[in-house]
Order: sequence, then structure tokens, then C-alpha cells
Amino acid sequence: MTTPEFHANPDNFCYRHPGRQSFVLCQRCMRTICPECQTQAPVGVICPECMQDQRRSQTPAQRRANRRWGARSMTAVGGRPLVTYWILGITSVVSLLQMVPGIGGPITLALQFAGAYLYPHLSGLPFEPWRMLTVLLVHGGFLHLGLNMLALWMLGQQLEPLLGRAKFLTLYLVSGLGGSVAMALIAPGQPTVGASGAIFGLMAALLIIGRHLGANVVGILVILVINFAWGFFVGGIAWEAHLGGIVVGALVALIYINASRRGNARFWWIGLVAALVLVLLVVVAVVPPLLITAGR
Repeated sequence: MTTPEFHANPDNFCYRHPGRQSFVLCQRCMRTICPECQTQAPVGVICPECMQDQRRSQTPAQRRANRRWGARSMTAVGGRPLVTYWILGITSVVSLLQMVPGIGGPITLALQFAGAYLYPHLSGLPFEPWRMLTVLLVHGGFLHLGLNMLALWMLGQQLEPLLGRAKFLTLYLVSGLGGSVAMALIAPGQPTVGASGAIFGLMAALLIIGRHLGANVVGILVILVINFAWGFFVGGIAWEAHLGGIVVGALVALIYINASRRGNARFWWIGLVAALVLVLLVVVAVVPPLLITAGR
């Protein structure tokens, strides 16, 4: 590798620093760049000139996203949506274990959710409120798991770099909680499994945030409507969880938008989301028992 031909070939050296050997290419212009000249992109690295061109070619919506959300400062390390990958991995492992004969049944029974687990004095079941979130880890089969994880991967690629890890994880969990609350309110005796409530919350949030930034959101709106309507035509789909996820996901997105306009934005979004969670817990603790008692 030290032949005269090697040193005579400029492609073996950084185009901006000819004395620095490198074998890394800019993913846009394909010129060789050294570590100092590399800027991490969603896929690979790009050179400083291509980075400047990319910034100049940003749409108004993209520029507003950078200003309002601080996308670059909150992007996961290396541009990778790490929280999305962790959720995918953990959920997939638990759901695949469900399909193992002998242990799948107990796992499902231990993690599934039904509103009855919140009202032991009415149902006779143990009080296990954590099921409102553990339900996100179990699914009703390989197809159910595959569709939810595909949707999570696609939505996470868009939302996590925009929001940041903490906000994205909060959005996912609180949307899932919203789906469980809706199940407890509308169908308290129906057991359910799956992360669909959280997935629909992500879709609703992407719709709200995209519209706020001036992006074209027709596509995500169509997908959201079709998937929600599908639950009314196919048996065994908990549309109640979808509805709860949509409502709560949209509310969390609105909280993020309004908090970004204020000073000390972190304080505002954490406080408002905590207040939303408190409201959800109060509603699910009070309303169903009152309805059941009134029905008697």
C-alpha cells in the first residue's frame, strides 16, 4: 500500500487535506474525506461542501423544524433512533417468547391488560395497574407483531430524531397508557394485547407536528384513517385502544408544540405531560366504577 502508484492516486487521500490518507467517501459526492471533514448523515457521512448544499436546499418546513425543535441537538447519536431500536428489540423478544409452547400462555396471561385488573373490588381479580403498560410488550401472533413493529420502525425514523429520545419515549409510553385507559372506559371486561395504542399515538403525533411545521401530511392522515377504520370491519381488533392512542398522542404532540414556544421548554413539557398522565389515571380510577354502580 506504499507504492508510488498508491501515493499518486488522489482518491486515496482527503480532497480537502491531500496529506491525509483515508478510505471513507462522502455519500453524496463520493469524494474521499478524512475524519475531520466527516459529518454524520442519516446514512454514512458527508463532506462539508455537501453539508452546506444540503442546508441551502432545505425546505421552509425543514428550517422551521430545526429552529423550533432543535433537531440537530436532540438527534440520537450517529443519527440512529436508538430508543426505537430498543423498543423494537425488547418487544420482539417478549412477543416471540409468547409463541414458544409451554411458556407463551403464562407470559400472555401475566402481561395482557383488561380493565378488570384495575377494579379488584368489582371483578375479584388482583389489582395490577402495571398491565396498562406491559400490554405493549405482548401480541396476538406473528402478523400482529410484524405489522406493529414495522409501523414503529417507520414512525421512529421520523419522530425520534425530531423530538429527541426522552420526548419520543414519553410519547410512546403515554400513548400506550391512553390506549389502555380507553379500553378500561369503553370495554373494561375485554382482555387485550399489543402496542397498537402507542403506534396510533405516534401516527397522530406525526400528523399534528407535521401540520404545525407546514409539511404535507395528507399521506399520514390517509394511513391513520384507513387503519383506524379497519378496526371496525375486522373482528378481534381493539379499536378502543386505537382511539385512546390517537387522542392522547395528539394531546402530547400539542404539549410539545406549545412548550417549544416558551422559555424553559423542558420544564413545561414535562410538567404538562405529567399533568395529562395524572388526569388519565384519575379518570380511569373514577369513571368506570361510577358507571358500573349506576348501571346496577
